[in-house]
Amino acid sequence: MRVLLSIKPEFATKIFDGTKKFEFRRSIFKNAAVKSVVVYASSPMQKVIGEFEIKRIINADVEALWHETKEHSGITEDYFMEYFTGKEQGFAIEIKKVKLYKEPMCIKTDFQATPPQSFIYID
Repeated sequence: MRVLLSIKPEFATKIFDGTKKFEFRRSIFKNAAVKSVVVYASSPMQKVIGEFEIKRIINADVEALWHETKEHSGITEDYFMEYFTGKEQGFAIEIKKVKLYKEPMCIKTDFQATPPQSFIYID
């Protein structure tokens, strides 16, 4: 099973160039059968650009999550802390194997979906 995640283009690019090895989420999908993530690069790009396999999902308090992931977070500590404002716990999806599509895909035409606020299940 896969999920389609909306990710800001600047972070999506870092995932596929290998400088961002964790995707952070304030909440996470519940289905344990999810093994990979399809990446929708949000506005202004608005294209599905690739996918990655999930190595593991870390759930921890925000301070511990930053400590464990900061070296490969692809973001600043200030950005991280601002993103998790008001949350005690957070999630980090560890990226295992990336596949950048040769041609970006249209979320509506190719996936019969609309851009999700967070994620949608696909397959």
